[in-house]
Amino acid sequence: MIRVADSPFLRTASIMAFGPCENLIYFASKQVAQLSCHLGIRRHFNWLPMKKRFISFGVTDIGLRRLNNEDVYLIRPDLSFCLVADGMGGAAAGEVASSLFSEAAVEIFLKNGNHTACAPDQMVQQAFELANKKMLTHVDRHPHHEGMGCTAELLVFSGEKYFLGHVGDSRTYRMRNGNLQQLTEDHSFVQEQVNRGLITPAEARKHEMRNVILRAVGIEARPRVAIHQGNAASGDLFMLCSDGLTDLVEDEMIQEIMAISKESLKWRAKKLVELAKTAGGYDNITVVLAQIE
Repeated sequence: MIRVADSPFLRTASIMAFGPCENLIYFASKQVAQLSCHLGIRRHFNWLPMKKRFISFGVTDIGLRRLNNEDVYLIRPDLSFCLVADGMGGAAAGEVASSLFSEAAVEIFLKNGNHTACAPDQMVQQAFELANKKMLTHVDRHPHHEGMGCTAELLVFSGEKYFLGHVGDSRTYRMRNGNLQQLTEDHSFVQEQVNRGLITPAEARKHEMRNVILRAVGIEARPRVAIHQGNAASGDLFMLCSDGLTDLVEDEMIQEIMAISKESLKWRAKKLVELAKTAGGYDNITVVLAQIE
């Protein structure tokens, strides 16, 4: 799927297999993991006082070429966050990594649910660090899983702001007033080449090393997390996604679909997945949409 430069990324493991599915949310707690179907769009208030409600919808799909789904998404309105994690490592190992990330996020936000212990950005950092620790511990116990890890997006709403943690080449976008903005920058070899002016963004999309990432959770002793924050305004539409979408669907098309306000979030999310599959669907595809009302 994806690999970190100079890392082997060959592993086998088994935790749970996400097949071609829609509206699947992975709820993880400290001791119990359960799967629950998200049967419709949810309207809810945040667990911190937030003047505006938001609606959300998520979908994940195995794609057309993979034998298993290493992507996980989680929407926790009670804890005011949502996430996408894209596992790597071969066989079922990627599923282990992405599920451990979800589990770690829930642990941190349940522990600090009233935000009295630490600020939201600190909680985001702690979630990544706990996930990293869980993955390294897992590899210590299962050495043949060496190279397991995941990319991840973790979006938190608090008060009138959002806080976003990002590692790897999964992405988070925001649509505001009809304009789509990529909030994250890929931690990848080709993005680094683009930043240096050595290749163009168009060349990066077709580059033979486009799937080589430079950061991932579960690889280093401490994850290098990019944390962003900003105002969450009424009408803002956030999208978290794995690279199975953005490798195949151009930003212009993503913006076009996200801007169809007459359609539901469910329709727009599923349409984006459909476009990625029509374009080849060679990877797992995950999309989470969250809109401030």
